[in-house]
Amino acid sequence: MNGTDTRDLGGRSTSSPEPLVPLATLIGRELRGNGGGGSDGCDKLAVKYGKSALAKRGEDHFLIKIDCVRVADDPSSSFSVFGIFDGHNGVSAALFAKEYLLDHVMSAVPSGIGRDEWLQVLPKALVAGFVKTDIEFQRKGEVSGTTVTLVVIDGWTITAASVGDSRCILDSHEGVISIMTVDHRLEENVEERERVTASGGEVGRLNLCGGQAVGPLRCWPGGLCLSRSIGDTDVGEFIVPVPHVKQVKLPNAGGRLIIASDGIWDSLSSEEAAMSCRGLPAELAAKMVVKECLRKSGLKDDTTCLVVDVIPSEHSLLTMMPKNNQNTNKLRSIFGKRSLSSNKLINRQSSFGAVEEIFEEGSAMLAERLATTESSSKPNTGPIRCAICQIDQTPDEGVTINGDSFLSHSSKKVEGAFFCADCQKKKDAMEGKRPNRQMITS
Repeated sequence: MNGTDTRDLGGRSTSSPEPLVPLATLIGRELRGNGGGGSDGCDKLAVKYGKSALAKRGEDHFLIKIDCVRVADDPSSSFSVFGIFDGHNGVSAALFAKEYLLDHVMSAVPSGIGRDEWLQVLPKALVAGFVKTDIEFQRKGEVSGTTVTLVVIDGWTITAASVGDSRCILDSHEGVISIMTVDHRLEENVEERERVTASGGEVGRLNLCGGQAVGPLRCWPGGLCLSRSIGDTDVGEFIVPVPHVKQVKLPNAGGRLIIASDGIWDSLSSEEAAMSCRGLPAELAAKMVVKECLRKSGLKDDTTCLVVDVIPSEHSLLTMMPKNNQNTNKLRSIFGKRSLSSNKLINRQSSFGAVEEIFEEGSAMLAERLATTESSSKPNTGPIRCAICQIDQTPDEGVTINGDSFLSHSSKKVEGAFFCADCQKKKDAMEGKRPNRQMITS
């Protein structure tokens, strides 16, 4: 699957063809610092995407939505969403998250806000949406689980939220790779191992007869190799659905996102994935990443890859230049010719070739992630909206603020995240404040 969506920064679609821009003219603009997006550069961007997948177990699923709007019938509020859902122990959790996660995220976004406010509240809304999706899926009583990497593209701003080990990388024009996600594998993530054990879980390898420990580190009960996911009702609540969230602003030249399940990343490093498809249009790039994965390791797992290019629309019309390679006859485009630097992020104002980091947070503590700065000294007599399920509660219905009981007759300053009784129980369980749920048997 592949496609192109060209729109101005206000979100208005445009389908009229533009003349080919000579390469010399484009380079001149770039050298003068006038080759990119934003208010003082090119006012149009192109979102091009490609998808490629091979199934081993049939548990990978993906989401592509390029026509989302924050406000109904308002094209200027448009944004695009791309997601990877790598299921395990069945496909039900992956399918449920694919169907409902975006709706749950948007339900946590206040109505009537402008674009700048929307981008500011989006990281918090992603946290609420992930947790709500997990709560609602677990009510079904199914034991399937899924990793999730969800990427929201609004103009030049990219926001990525993830649980599990499906990764998203950003390859900039200069060949600098930014890792947009964090792998929640117990084998590799020391902080997550410490959090799980502090919350009451046990981390260890599978023991064979005779006491021999084999395989990667796992969380017990359940034996899951991941510390964060959606679903997994049969393991402890310390396997949390709270996502790592990172938000960046692309440089004026744009960039390329590679979003893939662990079937790719178990075979290819971030640098290898980026290098394998540089110079190719998105629809061919995704196929090349999967091809390189198969060449190197064979098909050992479900393998799904999305490649998304966000670039000034005039770049998308450039004639691709041949790329010299002894083994392949690829094409070279605007994507970088410089050496790679793994996990490197240039944290300064967005300019040609630089990426600006806006936000990054990975804490599993809901009170921190959903805290609000709103306050009031008036008596608290009206309904309060739960920060997770977005259901209005009256103060006598078990509402808590950061875990403390909320009394309707008090006239105190109100700060923090509000949780209904059910969501507070979920929060407490994730933090090891109540016994783990019993194993669910079929």
